[in-house]
Amino acid sequence: MLIRGAARDWRKGEGYLGPRPDGQVRDLIEVMLGSATRIGEALALRKCDVDMTVDPPVVSVNGTIVVRKGVGLIRQPKPKTDDSNRVVSVPPFAAGIIERRLAALAHADEDHLLFHTRNGTPLAPHNARRTFRAMLKSVGLDGAEITPHAFRRTGATLIAREVNIEAAAEVLGHSTTATTKEHYAEPDRSASPVSATVLQKLAPAP
Repeated sequence: MLIRGAARDWRKGEGYLGPRPDGQVRDLIEVMLGSATRIGEALALRKCDVDMTVDPPVVSVNGTIVVRKGVGLIRQPKPKTDDSNRVVSVPPFAAGIIERRLAALAHADEDHLLFHTRNGTPLAPHNARRTFRAMLKSVGLDGAEITPHAFRRTGATLIAREVNIEAAAEVLGHSTTATTKEHYAEPDRSASPVSATVLQKLAPAP
């Protein structure tokens, strides 16, 4: 995947000035892909929101990062809507990223964010998006109009096709399937062989 490669190789090699990237946006992409979360929800995940003792591991999506007027950047103790509180199972590729981040926070408090600044404060979604746009530009995708929200749509579409639309709505935190179907899960336009089997009943008699 070109985007993953861009995130992996971001500002590596010779010729770059300033501090080296810490890999947080690279890891954020993987966690978003593996949980179908919004960017603010993924950035709001804490140590205590992760359970690595079950198989597959799960994350509790119960907050989001927002900017409050007069306060600044904070972790809001609920997602975008009240109905968006949910527990999501994550696949091995995302669980591995989370496990590595947990290991780096072994001595931190349980409410410490998985993604954070060097001072331990929340990462700003707009800063993560800016870095993401720069990553896209580095591989010639700056005109593709791809945003981190695309990862959420990708997850929703895959779950809807492989399981059903109800499962996709549950993972995304939608109270009904209408929003999932209209804005997230792309319709499967491939031809089903079942229809040909059914229509064969209309074949002329031999």
